[in-house]
Amino acid sequence: PEAIPLEVLFEDKHLIVLNKPAGITVHPAPGNKTGTLVNGLLHHCPDLPGIGGEMRPGIVHRLDKDTTGCIVIAKSQEALVKLQIQIQQRIASREYLGVVHGAPKTTEGTVVGAIGRHPIDRKKYAVVADEQGRYACTHWRLLERFGDYSLLRFKLDTGRTHQIRVHCAHIGHPMVGDVNYSRCRKLPVELPGQALHAVELGLNHPVTGERMIFEAPLPGSFERLLKHLRLTNT
Repeated sequence: PEAIPLEVLFEDKHLIVLNKPAGITVHPAPGNKTGTLVNGLLHHCPDLPGIGGEMRPGIVHRLDKDTTGCIVIAKSQEALVKLQIQIQQRIASREYLGVVHGAPKTTEGTVVGAIGRHPIDRKKYAVVADEQGRYACTHWRLLERFGDYSLLRFKLDTGRTHQIRVHCAHIGHPMVGDVNYSRCRKLPVELPGQALHAVELGLNHPVTGERMIFEAPLPGSFERLLKHLRLTNT
């Protein structure tokens, strides 16, 4: 356990929903044992150990280290199982806001492409042949255009590692600030990572069955980016 500040959007005895900041990994991994969201959760929720395993207690789904926004964590084994089923069966809904390079030619679309390890750089992922990866589907909708940049809203059918970032790069509109999948290094404003934010999470409460919708406010860096783009492209 570590005393890491957590922005709690909702909490009861069954689950907790957080607004994750950039720069924090969700759970420990080899070579990265401290400073994770799980370390902070173990300090905040002393009963969490043992739920779902030692390294990922309570973890229902993940967000990339530099992706911000809504993430739900289970506080009981029953809640963990039921919430994981909701993710798998698409009962839970996850929507993101992201700023990408370029301007899509249409106002909405769907990217379907299996995601697997990059054939050359094994630390990255890529759209690969169906038999070499896992099925992935991302829906997107254009919200605003800012010259050479666009604000998109994404809805996930699946939740593969780096899915939105890989799919955006695949269609020629990589995420602004993404050092792994974008060659464009010069940014309009300074960002702590890619401009990708999990803005909305919908789920059925694992015990009461009540439909719940959570929204996470945009981080300051994302707000500054949008303000700059709007001012310079009016």
